[in-house]
Amino acid sequence: MIEVRQLSKRYGQHLVVDGLDFDVRPGRVTGFLGPNGAGKSTTMRMMLGLDRPSAGSVSINGRPYARWRRPLHEVGAVLEVRAMHGGRSAYNHLLCLAQSNGLPSRRVHEVLELVGLESVARRRTKGFSLGMSQRLGIAAAMLGDPPVLLLDEPVNGLDPEGIVWVRQFLRARAAEGRTVLLSSHLMSEMALTADHLIVIAQGRLVVEASTAEVIRRSGLDHVLVRSPQAGRLHRLLAEAGGTVRDGDDPAELHVSGLTSAAIGDIAAAHRVTVHELGPRQASLEAAFLELTRDRLDFRAHPAGEVA
Repeated sequence: MIEVRQLSKRYGQHLVVDGLDFDVRPGRVTGFLGPNGAGKSTTMRMMLGLDRPSAGSVSINGRPYARWRRPLHEVGAVLEVRAMHGGRSAYNHLLCLAQSNGLPSRRVHEVLELVGLESVARRRTKGFSLGMSQRLGIAAAMLGDPPVLLLDEPVNGLDPEGIVWVRQFLRARAAEGRTVLLSSHLMSEMALTADHLIVIAQGRLVVEASTAEVIRRSGLDHVLVRSPQAGRLHRLLAEAGGTVRDGDDPAELHVSGLTSAAIGDIAAAHRVTVHELGPRQASLEAAFLELTRDRLDFRAHPAGEVA
């Protein structure tokens, strides 16, 4: 697994990563989330020995990445989607990587088939689309059949079929017992892919928990109620200890702190007509925005507002 211990990185006076401490465990897809400038990419670069920590340490399978003699057998990574020589074919790009780690040429054919690029294996990579380059990066990551995978924004540039393929691919690798760390800004996709989340902001750990727990902790789950007597029901539910917010529709209420059953019982006891009653789970996007709202380095004006 990946063990991060009191990891910090400073560039001059700017502290980019500040005392991060977490584990990325095998058997699940771990999502790595944070606003722009949060320190995610720097952290992943330190995991791979591309940046030297100012303090703390990172170990992968019990040792620093730089100490693995043939690292492709231990870790597969996609950090820069265009990290390839444009004049080389996809096959030759992978062959160079394979030979550097003592891997047979047949493995190149296997990973090209795995990602669906066997038909363009002899094409130069400078003509590849962003989506094709993403697939080639994943092929390179899988060359050594490693137990650990690190991917930074792997679905950028992919069409819907490609996004679904990446999701299924990563979940299948985790089901095999591998350690999978995935960074992405696409919250809807992360909600479908990741079992566990590590959220950072301004270089610090905000929360580490299951995806369901992160959403629950946001406090944004509520019960949607529609009633032609919304005003009266609002008062009754507030008196019962619920937190009640008016919806966009005058007949709509958003209630937290009370279950659907409790709300239904209160309405029935006071002969209040209810047209709709049901729980609404917060989205990961809403939970993420709530968690990081006060920890943004860059804040734009609200949509529609003129500066």
